[in-house]
Amino acid sequence: MTSERIMTLHPEGKQGVNIEREKYEMMRRAIIGALQASQPQTFSGLEKAVSAQLEGNFDGSISWYFTTVKLDLEARQVVERVPGTRSQQIRLA
Repeated sequence: MTSERIMTLHPEGKQGVNIEREKYEMMRRAIIGALQASQPQTFSGLEKAVSAQLEGNFDGSISWYFTTVKLDLEARQVVERVPGTRSQQIRLA
């Protein structure tokens, strides 16, 4: 049985990647949930919050999927980088 997949987008128009929809949705929910709890967050702070939430329940590299899905959410204008911040700050769009 083949799992459903999603082609991610990139905010700079670069080629996205084709990942399992279930992993995408888990990561998307974790990112949005962490930002709803506290925003803006630094890239590393958000990654730590997501990792803590998914650790032990996620099959694959959490940091790779985090970066991939975060970029996709930027391209879809769900999250955005806070302009003018030296370390990347992320908030809900």
